[in-house]
Parts: sequence; structure tokens; C-alpha cells
Amino acid sequence: MKTHKNIFKLLALVISFSAVSCVELELEPYDRETDKTYWQKPEAALYALNACYPTLSSASKVLYSDAMTDNGYTKVPNAYNQSIGNGSYSTAEPYVQEEWSSRYAGIRACNLLLNNIDQVPELSQELLNRYSAEATVIRAYHYFELYSKFGDVPYFTEVISIDQSQTLTRTEQSVITEELLEQLNEVINNEYLPSSYSGDDVGRITHWAALALKARILLFEGRYTELVDVTENIINNGPFFLFNDYEALFTLENENNSEVILDLQYLQSSREHSVQYHFLPPSLGGYSQLSPIQSLVDSYITLDGYRIEDAPASSFDPENPFENRDPRLKATVVYDGNSYPLEDGSDHFVYTEPDGGQDSFGASSDVSATGYYLKKYWDKNYRANLMSGLNIILIRYADVLLMHAEALVEMNQMDEQGWDLTIRALRERAGFSKNTALDFPGGSQSELRQIIRNERRTELAFEGLRRKDIIRWRTAENVMDGWIYGMEVEDVQGMDDGHVAIEQRSFDPSKHYLWPVPQNEIDLNSNLSQNSNW
Repeated sequence: MKTHKNIFKLLALVISFSAVSCVELELEPYDRETDKTYWQKPEAALYALNACYPTLSSASKVLYSDAMTDNGYTKVPNAYNQSIGNGSYSTAEPYVQEEWSSRYAGIRACNLLLNNIDQVPELSQELLNRYSAEATVIRAYHYFELYSKFGDVPYFTEVISIDQSQTLTRTEQSVITEELLEQLNEVINNEYLPSSYSGDDVGRITHWAALALKARILLFEGRYTELVDVTENIINNGPFFLFNDYEALFTLENENNSEVILDLQYLQSSREHSVQYHFLPPSLGGYSQLSPIQSLVDSYITLDGYRIEDAPASSFDPENPFENRDPRLKATVVYDGNSYPLEDGSDHFVYTEPDGGQDSFGASSDVSATGYYLKKYWDKNYRANLMSGLNIILIRYADVLLMHAEALVEMNQMDEQGWDLTIRALRERAGFSKNTALDFPGGSQSELRQIIRNERRTELAFEGLRRKDIIRWRTAENVMDGWIYGMEVEDVQGMDDGHVAIEQRSFDPSKHYLWPVPQNEIDLNSNLSQNSNW
């Protein structure tokens, strides 16, 4: 059970001071906190910093990200991001507006601290540097999330007024990128952040989290030579190693394990999320509105290392499609006959074939639309109302290995040593044992690229990264245009090759590689331009 609660001390003081300005004649109100008095408290910096952490992301935002990809689907129209996934969204899309607004709210929280921390009394230089560095990294995370979706966005590092916000213009993505990298380099090179924390401080931004965020930015920008320098640093000097059990990696019992670099910290009965309800089957109290799709299921290779479309009959049997497959499939997706482990040590089996019971395909509006349920991030300790205190990982060591592998391939430098350090290590942890799956396959750069990209997909499914990957690879129109499918079901209307047809999607490469600037923001600020073809 977690005891670190300091990050969640979001006191009313923090909320109130951000909305209050000093009055004329410097008369301080006696009934509320002001900017002037708030920052004179020794604890002000910590409270303000703690207010930045919950803005990083949310459990639903991370998991639902894959509903905008060829990994997943959400069945509820006008909720979350279904319209982005199918390409029907507009400049008034609520999910787009929420992302814009929440990121800038997070940036404001960080700017409040960074602009005022010098006023806080009795704060050592070491803590001033550390707190500032934590906020700087969180702010960089927000700006990266913004520009990776919208391209050019307003960029500022000062607390601004409402009037000022309505005069801003968009800053070029390339300029923002350089600003973020410069800020991260200052934090990293001056070692303002510790390598790790203990006690109540577990979960805070570390030196390695700053490096990992820098790596992720370089990956998105395709700056592979610089990326390798960063990933090698983390691999060779960092305290991380692959956790020994892939499925158990995402459980309450193993939070803050050897693989976690940065996560969203939750706490049972204190700060919880309800994402369990969104993906669990009815037999466990869920509504299963977020589901894996067939394309993801098909991407998991066989234990012999073959893609199922290329596998010999001895390796893959279409009549028994879940046998002899990558063990990460069973740990990520609940298919017919798979199960959820329960707190008492037993297994809760799920049967999805028609007439198979409460969870079977088509049994009710509560069942999965695709016939598949999500297993990753299942919390067997969830409370009766499906609230969970399970942490959600934002960056883990496996991602660093995969970034390193991708950079080596793109630089045409992947060899047996690089393969064994990255892909072989990941597959051995997953449970592969045959040489055909573990040994360096050789082949052309194009062939290795396909392998690495698929490995990234299956290792990191439903961890909020697939959308960025298909955007930066410029492959989205290939995988996000056309029908998506669910499980194979006999005699069900709307089928293709035995698989139920779920949704027809559209991805227009002339516009969908960037989200639109929310129309509401343009209405408020005529200086904001719109992205092409929106």
C-alpha cells in the first residue's frame, strides 16, 4: 500500500491564490489569501509544485488514447474520442478542446511556481533548484503533448492574464522543440534532480525522467543520433531494468518497480480513477466501452517469431488462434477463455462466444463491442464502485529500449549486439524461448523497421503511445482508413471473413496529421490561425 501523499496535498490555498490579484493601495484582504501573502509562506513552493503533478495526464486519457489508433475502439458516440478515431471530428470537438484547455491549465500551474518561487522564504538553493526543475519538466511534458497534436501552438513561460491570452499567436513547433530541449538540458546537465526518491517523495520527477522525456521528444522529431546518446546514458548509467513479469508489471503490488521511470500516482480512497469500469466485462461490473480490436490481436507474433500472416501451419493454427502466441497477448487482451486473476488467487474466466454467458458477444449493451476486453491495468484490488488507486505508467524502461532499437534501425546500425540489448531482452522477459524468436534476424533496414515497429506496438499497447507513433511514422492513413473488426463470430450480420465489422474509419492525410485549433479558442483570439484544411 502506498504512503506517499505529499503530491496530492492540493490545498485550497493553491487554488485560491491563482485567481486573486493584488488590490489597489496594497490593502490586503483579511478573508482570503493573495499572491503577495501566499508566497511568503515557507510551504508555498511545495504546495504549488504539488498542484502541477495531477495536471500531467489521467488514467482515462492514457488508455483512451489507443481508441484513436488501430489498437482500440470506444463504443460510446459523443464520449471521449470516438470521433477522432473514426475521422468525423470537427473544429468544435470537445475532446480536442479539453486537451488544449487542460494542457494550458497545467502550464499555468507550472508558470505560477516558476515565476514566484524566488519569493518563498527559508527555501534552500538545493530545493529551489529541484522544485523549479520538477515544474520545468512537467511544463515541457505539456508543451510536447500540445505540439505533437496541434503543431504550432502559443508558447509562453510567464503567468499571463485572460486579456493577454487573447492576443497570443502560435509559435512554430521547431522553436518550441528547441526551447524545451534547452530547458531539459539545463535541468539534466546541472543535476538539479535526484536519481531517485524515497518515502513520501516517490513518484516525483527524477533526473532520469527528464532524460527520458528528452528522448521521447528527440524520437518524435526523428533526431536519432542525439537520441542514441540519451538512451545509451539511461541504459548504461540509470538504475532501471526490466521487471521480470510482464503481466504483473501493471499491478498494484508492483507499483514503482524497477522499470518505472515516470507514472501517474494514485492512492486508494484518496486519489482514484474509474477507468476499470470503462474496460471490464459485465461479470466484473464493467461497461466495457473501451475495447481492443482485431488488428491489435493479429499483431502479436507466434512463439516461433512469425507474423501470423507469414507463419507456417506448425506455428499458427487459425482454428486455435490464441495458441502458441506472444505471451503479451494473453497479458493485454482478454479473449474467449482468458481470465482475470482475483485477489483470492482464483481466476475469473471470461467467455465471449455468443451464448457464452453474461460477457458473450451481443449479450447486452454492456458487453465489449469487439468481443475482446482489456486486461492490462486490471486492478484485482479495485473497490466495490470500481474505483482504483492503481498507478498509470507514463514512461518505462521498455520504452527506452524500444526508442534505442528504433534509432539504431533508422541509422542503419542495428546489429546482433543492439538487438540482444533491446528486442531479445524484451522478448525473453515476455516469455519467448525459441531461437527463431530471440536471435537477431538480420535482413534489410526496411524489414528490421517493420519488426521494431511491431514490437513497439505489442509491448506498449494501451499505454498512450500508439497515436504518436503512427503520426510520426506518417503511416496513419494506412492503418486508420477503412473498416475495423472484432472477434470472429459465426452468423452475425456485418461480417468480413468471419469477423464482426465494428466501424468504418477515415483518415485524411491532408488534415488529420494535426488536430484543429479549437474553434472556441479562435473565436476568443483572432490572432490564432487554423491548421490546413480545417
